[in-house]
Amino acid sequence: MFFKSSLSKGNITQHLEKFLGIIKYIVLFSLTLIIIIRFYDQNIIAKNILSPEIQAIINQYHPKQPTRGDVRLLVISDLNSAYGSTEYEKEVHLALKMLPFWQPDLILCSGDMIAGQKLSLTPQQIRSMWEAFDKQIAQPIRQLNIPFAFTIGNHDASGAKRNNQFTFQQERDLAIEYWLNPRHDMGLNLLDRTYYPFYYTFEHKGIFYLVWDGSTSHIPNDKLAWVEKSLSSSIAQSAKMRVVIGHLPLYSVAEGRNKAGEVLNNPESLRNLLQKYHVHTYISGHQHAYYPAYKGNLQLLHTGALGSGARKLLNHHQPPRKTITVIDIDFEDHFLTHYSTYDMANFALIHYEELPRFIEGINGIVYRRDLSFDR
Repeated sequence: MFFKSSLSKGNITQHLEKFLGIIKYIVLFSLTLIIIIRFYDQNIIAKNILSPEIQAIINQYHPKQPTRGDVRLLVISDLNSAYGSTEYEKEVHLALKMLPFWQPDLILCSGDMIAGQKLSLTPQQIRSMWEAFDKQIAQPIRQLNIPFAFTIGNHDASGAKRNNQFTFQQERDLAIEYWLNPRHDMGLNLLDRTYYPFYYTFEHKGIFYLVWDGSTSHIPNDKLAWVEKSLSSSIAQSAKMRVVIGHLPLYSVAEGRNKAGEVLNNPESLRNLLQKYHVHTYISGHQHAYYPAYKGNLQLLHTGALGSGARKLLNHHQPPRKTITVIDIDFEDHFLTHYSTYDMANFALIHYEELPRFIEGINGIVYRRDLSFDR
């Protein structure tokens, strides 16, 4: 009996050792897999991952790869050229080629995807612009399976009115025609598309997004009621973060755009509305100048132009620059967002210290996001 008992214990010990060996193997395998995945993310510029064309761009400019967050956004704006144009400038094409380098989870466009807002444009010309946008921009993004969200800009389908009628009704109708075509589905998890493509909400990776029609300075009261209802909803309030996107900014930051009509009316009222429902960031375009700002408890990303017509910041010496911004979101970080903004002339990162500490325009003052003047 003693011999059998000892043998039984020996077998148990052997089985236990084998079991522990398997556990060690699983742990080592898991750690190796994590290292490989992180290596893949951080070393995406490896030749066996990117095409020769992209690798050539990287070899020429040596762009820095930002540290990836929980969610990565790529923000672009003002892609268009001259009125009626169906061509896009080289920086737009360059940005599209580099998408596999950045590997965003979501692309946001702050408006002006085509070059409308001219009454003499025919329906065929407007359709041709949307077809060019689809062929040169939207289709390559769809092929990469990257969701794409946008806000309507004044050159896409202006909401300007005269005698209570839309001045550019034709452009608005054709924008609806393009965006409601099922072939142009950009892969968003839409929550409310009642007023799509001018106003809509969607969710992506735990973040709630609201898009409003900022193609003019006025947002009607009935749409502001929709905004408040959407932001106060349980799905919005239970999200990890809330972001609002519109073409016109709350405050002016650029030369030539520091006047009424180039910014939203009642900026303080709008800011208070967004702050009331804990919106983290308002993303805008139109000013054609990059400025990362805040006012009160609201972050303000003034997205630079990627297409033609980049502008100087108000009262600042830096020349105009075409830019693109990568936002890495870290849900464990108190500040949530980290910006990496590239000068598209050479892919150099734009550092906060290069920008003015604050900008004061006709309708208020905003502060550079890394400073704490009014906090």
